[in-house]
Amino acid sequence: MKVFDSLSGQKKEFKPADKKVTMYVCGVTVYDECHIGHAMSYVIFDAIRRYLEYRGYEVNHVQNFTDIDDKIINRANQLGISSTELAQKYIDEYFKDMDALNIKRACIYPRATEEVPKIIEVIQGLIEKGYAYESEGSVYFRVRNFKGYGKLSRQDLDDMIARGSAEEGAKEFPLDFALWKAAKPGEPFWSSPWGQGRPGWHIECTAMALKYLGTSLDIHGGGQDLIFPHHENEITQSEAFTGMSPFVRHWMHNGLLQLGENKMSKSLGNLITVKQALENFSPDGLRLFILSSHYRSPLTYSEDIVRAAETGMERLRQAAMSGDSKGNKVLDAEPYRSRFIDSMDDDFNTAQALAALFELAREINRGREEGQDVTAARNTLRELVGLLGFTLQEPKKPPLESASFVALANELSKKYAEIPAHDASMDAEKLIQILIDAREKLRKVKKWQDADVIRQRLSGLGIALEDTPKGTVWKRS
Repeated sequence: MKVFDSLSGQKKEFKPADKKVTMYVCGVTVYDECHIGHAMSYVIFDAIRRYLEYRGYEVNHVQNFTDIDDKIINRANQLGISSTELAQKYIDEYFKDMDALNIKRACIYPRATEEVPKIIEVIQGLIEKGYAYESEGSVYFRVRNFKGYGKLSRQDLDDMIARGSAEEGAKEFPLDFALWKAAKPGEPFWSSPWGQGRPGWHIECTAMALKYLGTSLDIHGGGQDLIFPHHENEITQSEAFTGMSPFVRHWMHNGLLQLGENKMSKSLGNLITVKQALENFSPDGLRLFILSSHYRSPLTYSEDIVRAAETGMERLRQAAMSGDSKGNKVLDAEPYRSRFIDSMDDDFNTAQALAALFELAREINRGREEGQDVTAARNTLRELVGLLGFTLQEPKKPPLESASFVALANELSKKYAEIPAHDASMDAEKLIQILIDAREKLRKVKKWQDADVIRQRLSGLGIALEDTPKGTVWKRS
């Protein structure tokens, strides 16, 4: 099993210390609704975790909430509520969104505001080792004292200086970053050896990762936009504090979701929330859209692309949930399982793994038509799609409107005696069944073209017919 490591820039054999894998994934800053870019990252790491568990590992998955931050404070002030109240509101909304997407919950969700003692402990340790210094009530990390700063983002200190922003007289060096921020009037604060203030963003994740997962992690994940400065600074302060390297064995970064030519983000204002997406598409359809590309690749969101994913999901669903087909020849699904495992073992290549599942679905449909026993193959397909987090639940669709089916039945009853008189107040499902029964009568007397007319007209109203050994069933297409 090989996993791409962003630090080394190459695939490395996955060798955790034991069968218990430690995985830290950076969580959201809770000041607004989650968008599809967030969903992309958490669906990807959900699929990774599920596969690791399938391969026999116990995954200790930690994902934080940044619940104190300039954006949180500003939004809370705008709304006239406390930052604690605002953060809790969007933590609750986060869980609603991720549960709707069938994302397994992490083992623990630490919050920055609840980990201040550990954060202060790490900052004090860095000061004692000469890696940090206090200035005007804030504490900064001495970047020049850490050999190798810039190794994750592959940047040189001299090249980064021009992008540094230093408060006059506060920092020793432009690229030094804040570990502790002195309190400003009207902002939440905590007491510390350096006065009242609050943690910097980067130190929060270091403290939480060290507390809950130890000094060396197997996997640290997040979006590619976190490589610099967030993850760069995490490596720096973590390895400086512990004196151990590497802090992380495999840095994993997912590609970014784009809406048009730009990254989808709250700051740019070009986003589609998870709730908005779920109004139009099913959780399985959105998951297939995300996992159909390799996790390190960028992904462009459009309704047409997600709609195509919905169609693909329906193909998998029909093959996996269709009835049994007994025969003398048994369809062998093991070659497809092997291809699925090989693909996932190669840096969690969900795109190739799904390709194997679509081929298996096609063979199941073909085997059923040819009278093969597809029961075991169908069960294998169900198992493997479940490993990627798909539920195979039918997407929720709006209620059928009877008016269209009343009109169709009225029209066809004038043409075909097989369609009996009906009550115009009947609901849509009863009318559909009347038309299916009429089609069956036409087929029995070999009026194939007339029977096809009924199928085609129902298809035009979004009703797909499937002829099975037990009779004709209908589904909404």
